[in-house]
Amino acid sequence: MMKLDDIRREYIQGGLSREMLDENPIAQFEKWLAQAVEAKFSADPTAMVVATVDEEGQPSQRIVLLKQLDQNGFVFFTNIGSKKAQDLGVNNKISLHFPWHAIERQVIVYGEAQPLSTAAVAKYFLSRPKESQLAAWASQQSRPVSSRQALMQTFQSMKSKFAKGDIPLPDFWGGYCVVPHKIEFWQGGEHRLHDRFMYIKQADDSWQIERLNP
Repeated sequence: MMKLDDIRREYIQGGLSREMLDENPIAQFEKWLAQAVEAKFSADPTAMVVATVDEEGQPSQRIVLLKQLDQNGFVFFTNIGSKKAQDLGVNNKISLHFPWHAIERQVIVYGEAQPLSTAAVAKYFLSRPKESQLAAWASQQSRPVSSRQALMQTFQSMKSKFAKGDIPLPDFWGGYCVVPHKIEFWQGGEHRLHDRFMYIKQADDSWQIERLNP
């Protein structure tokens, strides 16, 4: 049995002070995201863990790609029959986690998921590669499938069906904007004395910034 308690490393890439932070967490996130992309430590720097809770109080997580970001919040797209969409239908509270391990940083977003308009979803869907559009039609996301072969047969069927012209937006495809009320920025520190700052949205839409214990 592997000794897990011996797997450790020090975090030495630098600290984070209050003076280094932008007053706006979205601007601060954009800065860190650009640095994560520039570092080229991962093929998917926009990958985020999306955590939801179902009607029985059971949390679940999955990795989804961040597709849009503005002052309103963080946007992702999904099949609205998926597990995460079903969870959000009964409890729209959500958390996002960006684990940028190689640069010793994490960002955690706490907020509420608001469905996007059909127009916004269609604009994104039509921008996807054709194969990705077909995959959306072929997959009944989160539901059981008998085999990989069965999935590929459905994919080929969709490919034949939509061989000519544009592929229409499926009525089961949607998206969400995660409107944040708290965002934490975490920078690894020596001796496990990490730097953590929490942005908390105020009633007047300004942001209060607090340092947290590691």
